[in-house]
Amino acid sequence: MLVFSDLAALTGGRLLQAAPAEARVQHLLLDSRRVGQPAGSLFFAIRGAQHDGHRYLPDLYQQGVRLFVVDHLTAIAGGVAAFPEAGFLVVDDTLAALQAIAARHRRQFRIPVFGITGSNGKTIVKEWLAQLLSPDELICKSPRSYNSQVGVPLSVWELNATHTLGIFEAGISQPTEMARLAQAIQPTLGIFTNLGTAHDAGFASGQEKVAEKMMLFEGVDTLFYCRDHEAIHAAAQARLGLARTFTWSRHHAYDSHVAVSVIEASAGRTVVRVTLERPRPQEHTFTLPFADEPSVENALHGLVVLLWRQVPVAEIQQRLDRLLPVAMRLEMKQALNDCYVLDDTYNNDLAGLRLALDALARQPRRGRRTLILSDVLESGLPAAELYARVAALLPAHGVERLVGIGPEIGAHQATFGELSRAFFSSTEAFLTSFRPEQFHQETILVKGARRFGFERIVAAFQQKIHGTVLEVNLDALVHNLNFYRARLQPGTRLMVMVKAFAYGSGSYEVANLLQFHRADYLAVAYADEGVDLRQHGISLPVMVMNPSPDSFQKLRQYHLEPEIYSFERLQEYLRAAQEQAMPAIHLKLDTGMHRLGFAEADLPALCAALRENAAHLRVASALTHLAGADEAQHNDFSRQQLAAFQRMTPLVEAALGHPILKHALNSAGIVRFPDAHYDMVRLGIGLYGVEASGQEQDALRPVSSLRTTISQIKTLAAGHTVGYGRRGEAVEHERRIATLAIGYADGYDRRFGNEVGEVIIRGQRAPIIGNVCMDMCMADVTHIPAAQPDDSAVVFGEEMPLREAATRIGTIPYELLTNVSERVKRVFFAE
Repeated sequence: MLVFSDLAALTGGRLLQAAPAEARVQHLLLDSRRVGQPAGSLFFAIRGAQHDGHRYLPDLYQQGVRLFVVDHLTAIAGGVAAFPEAGFLVVDDTLAALQAIAARHRRQFRIPVFGITGSNGKTIVKEWLAQLLSPDELICKSPRSYNSQVGVPLSVWELNATHTLGIFEAGISQPTEMARLAQAIQPTLGIFTNLGTAHDAGFASGQEKVAEKMMLFEGVDTLFYCRDHEAIHAAAQARLGLARTFTWSRHHAYDSHVAVSVIEASAGRTVVRVTLERPRPQEHTFTLPFADEPSVENALHGLVVLLWRQVPVAEIQQRLDRLLPVAMRLEMKQALNDCYVLDDTYNNDLAGLRLALDALARQPRRGRRTLILSDVLESGLPAAELYARVAALLPAHGVERLVGIGPEIGAHQATFGELSRAFFSSTEAFLTSFRPEQFHQETILVKGARRFGFERIVAAFQQKIHGTVLEVNLDALVHNLNFYRARLQPGTRLMVMVKAFAYGSGSYEVANLLQFHRADYLAVAYADEGVDLRQHGISLPVMVMNPSPDSFQKLRQYHLEPEIYSFERLQEYLRAAQEQAMPAIHLKLDTGMHRLGFAEADLPALCAALRENAAHLRVASALTHLAGADEAQHNDFSRQQLAAFQRMTPLVEAALGHPILKHALNSAGIVRFPDAHYDMVRLGIGLYGVEASGQEQDALRPVSSLRTTISQIKTLAAGHTVGYGRRGEAVEHERRIATLAIGYADGYDRRFGNEVGEVIIRGQRAPIIGNVCMDMCMADVTHIPAAQPDDSAVVFGEEMPLREAATRIGTIPYELLTNVSERVKRVFFAE
């Protein structure tokens, strides 16, 4: 274990202040919001485009962290004197220091280590390779898709003396990055999955990209790859030569180690014939439990490694049969009795448990946090030490109740002390005793190894299942948030709109993520929306855009700040403020939208009222709204509005006697009027993946995907009709009709009927036929013969862009998002 005083020589830094005697580094910490176990945590103050870790040193010190790696302390009042018990290491580059420390840790272990890179499939190949090799090895692997400049060193840090094999993935987006990751991983074996277009923009050419990725494999004994990728093959042979590569191919059998041919591909399975020339000619047949092309290629990488290791053929097939699709995302799902379930049921190792507990700790909802946990597998640690570590993690992450499932965790239940707990020998035993009324207003993390089948537990907790689901990608939402943040002028604050159920996406869930990522303000349309956020633990300032007098007491009780837009509302609020202290207000100024707000002619009377009531009225901001910010044809008018706003706000500030926040721009305005960011901007539809001006749409990621399922498929004979009004007709030939479990009561507009709308089924477009009904609609799948009941149909999402779907019925993306009914189940996931 590293001692803090050793780090100066290791990183080329200098000790600015010594730590307590021989302080040992036990945990690497990069995020001030994820302090699980402060004792022994070493914090790296890393700078990024949107953050600077040095800002959070005082908060971390308050939480008990005492070891810091920094590149300066000039911004901290009092310097090191403000942290008398802490150790500080000053380096030129904190990220490089993190990577150097991980590299030093890696050098302690002389075990085989796989390094995996490529454009696609890295995480799947890593997970499946771990599944395939787990009968023979104690494996340390990257949790989830931890393949970045910070993810790799955090993954390598998990190696310990009990492991016999490491498997780490590495992802890059520009030159010079792979050399650092290679130093941390130090692979002895490698897999190059494939080469696609991902991150092409970061490299001058395809040759540069493949050469950069090949740097991971400079020191490997053997590199595995598909010979059919010519660019990979050329680079591998040039760098490593034939002796240090092991290849497989479908098209170059004559110069690859393993020739593969597909014998049969049917629903859910692929039969392949493999021929090996070395060490002696052999031919075998294997069945892969997948039919889609990406999964087949990913599984073949693992199969080839098993052949290279000379695992018996019968054993290889048994292991392939146990391969399961990898759910690489943690999903948050609404559950019974006002509970939420965090579904992380695809594996259960110690590193993955820490990540899942971090996610649980970030939930500020009322009610307790519960963990349902299976035996923790593949840790390599003695059981007593393993469950002592698990027990230490739980209180640090706010877990108040534990449900343990499995013989091992049950045998160590005394380790968990006074924590509220219950133990069951199996998943079946838990389900037999399950009573919904035992769980109420809780956030429940379900974390289990595959063999325990915890998906049955998740199903038991979930509310009534609807065939239609709105999937909300929280990673995409963060990407979009950072896209807009990067365009803000220095010091500009960010207010984010979560009105209308966060544009249909789910108010609390989105607000919680925004709170975690340190948005400055939230905005809702009505007080009840703000109350709901407060009741779910959201503490950010909240502006209410349309308050009513009967909501003023709720505003006070829940610290919600109203937007005041008329003299009537102002007088009503003043009367309330004279009786008791009320929250600050936001003044709406009408500069040309002519919807709500004080006009320029109203300013003398408004300013007089502000001066007269300065003693009991607080004003937080003044705002206006541009009528045509998203269209260039209205630029002159937008400039006129901004000019009016700049005339009006100084008068308001003069009346108040102090400056206030000023904000005028929505999502489109942030992009199109960078000189008018003022003190704050209001981010709305852009957060959800729609760039209203159309200028930067490719830079955003779609956040929401509305999916439904096929309930039944019928054959419609020529001349027959389907649906109300007999609008859907098979005119000249028979048609296959799929009935979908979505209708206008779910928010699927009736205008999509009669071949106006389309959905995506098995990757192909299927037109809506006939009228849209209340709870269902019909799609023509004549040209999709493989379509069958229970197949998924994408209504909008990545495959069917939201903007295109809206254009088909002459509306805007806002309407489609906000129309999705609350009876449609929301599933929130992070990859």
